[in-house]
Amino acid sequence: MSLTEVLTLYPLSFVSAALILGLLVGSFLNVLVWRLPKMLERDWRAQAHEVLGLPPEPAGATYNLLLPHSQCPHCAQPIRPWENIPLLSYLCLRGRCRHCKAAISPRYPLTELACGLISAFVAWHFGFGWQAGLLLIFSWGLIAMSLIDADHQLLPDVLVLPLLWLGLIANSFGLLVSLGDALWGAVLGYLSLWSVFWLFKLLTGKDGMGHGDFKLLAMLGAWGGWQVLPLTLLLSSLVGAIVGTLMLRLKRDKISTPIPFGPFLAIAGWIALLWSGQMTDFYLQAVGLQ
Repeated sequence: MSLTEVLTLYPLSFVSAALILGLLVGSFLNVLVWRLPKMLERDWRAQAHEVLGLPPEPAGATYNLLLPHSQCPHCAQPIRPWENIPLLSYLCLRGRCRHCKAAISPRYPLTELACGLISAFVAWHFGFGWQAGLLLIFSWGLIAMSLIDADHQLLPDVLVLPLLWLGLIANSFGLLVSLGDALWGAVLGYLSLWSVFWLFKLLTGKDGMGHGDFKLLAMLGAWGGWQVLPLTLLLSSLVGAIVGTLMLRLKRDKISTPIPFGPFLAIAGWIALLWSGQMTDFYLQAVGLQ
C-alpha cells in the first residue's frame, strides 16, 4: 500500500502528518516573521540610495531566511538543531536559553502550536487531496502575514501577491469556487476597501488604513470568491472594533493610535472560507428567510 493510499484510507494518519508538518512550518514562520521585514528594509534602503544617487552602504554579512543560522537574541549563541525542535525544545529548556538562561519568548512555541493545530484542522476538514494541500499553504501564509502586520503594520507584497495569484490559479480548476467568482472576489475585495480608504481620506484628510489591506482582501476573494467578502468584512470589523476598544482601555492608547487591520481580515477570511455557507444558512434560518 502506497503512502497516498494510507493517507486517503486512514484520515487520522493524514491529520497526524499535517500536525507534525504544521509544527515544523510554524518553526520556520518564526524565522520568516522575524527576518523578512529586516530583509525588506535593507532592500528599500538600497533602492533609496540608488534613486537618490547616494553611494551604496557597505555590504554587511549575508542576511536571508537561511543565513545566519538561528541564535539566541540575548547572547548570540548559535541554537543547535536539538534546541530547535518545535514545542519540545521549549519545554525541555523550560523556556530559557541553555547558555545565558534568558527567557525565550512564549510567542515562538505558541506560533508553532497554532500552526500545527490549524494544519491538523484543515487536514481533518478537507481530507487528503489538493484542497487540503493548497489550503495549508493559504493558512500558513495568513499566519505569517498576521504576525508581521501585528509587529510592523506591514503586509508584504512578497507574501500577499503570490498567494493572490495562487488562489486564482487554483480556482481556475474549480478548487473552491469558479474562476469567475474568484476573479470578481479579487476585484471587489480590492475595490471595497480602496473605496472606504478614499472616502475616509476625502472626509478627514487622513489615511484610514494601509494599501496592504486592499491586497489582502483581494487575496481572500481570489480564494473564496466574492461570496466570502461580506462575512469577512463583517467579522473583521466587529472583532477589530472590540479589540481596538479593549486596547484603548487597557493600554490607555490615544484614539489616533494605529491598529493593524490585517490580522482581523486574515482570521475573518479564514473562517469565512471554511464556513461562510453554513453561517449564512444559519443566519437566514434565524431571521425566518429560509
